[in-house]
Amino acid sequence: MIKRLTKHGNSLALVIDRGVLDILKIGPETALEISTDGERLVVSPVRDRAREKAFRAALARTNRRHGRALRRLAE
Repeated sequence: MIKRLTKHGNSLALVIDRGVLDILKIGPETALEISTDGERLVVSPVRDRAREKAFRAALARTNRRHGRALRRLAE
């Protein structure tokens, strides 16, 4: 499957087809780990509950501290 990035505010977004999301059991609340080997982008759902909990806590802290500024930057 070949995809193109789409403009999303000041960023670019990769839209993942519903069929792929269903196969991998990924939804809007699924934490994703993004890594690279320098040539490839690897996106994987986080299945480790402790790691997912830590990710969500860090995300909540970031949103509390910088949410307003991040929303303005996204506009």
